[in-house]
Amino acid sequence: MIIKAIGLIIFITGLVLTLYTGLGFVTKEKVLDIGSFQLTKDKEHTTNWSPLIGIGTMVIGGVIFFTGNKKHFRQGE
Repeated sequence: MIIKAIGLIIFITGLVLTLYTGLGFVTKEKVLDIGSFQLTKDKEHTTNWSPLIGIGTMVIGGVIFFTGNKKHFRQGE
């Protein structure tokens, strides 16, 4: 049961990676520093990834989900 839950979480993560193919964030950069006076500037950064990464993650999560609880060995044989 826990393996199916892990597979489902991986699948949902892949779906999110496919839908949102980038991440943007802002950092503050110090431009001027004179004594107690500081001037800063917001600098925007972006990180992008291919939607194929999300699709591959969904495939892996689906395989784990559908093959998660199958017994490969029988007890007592």
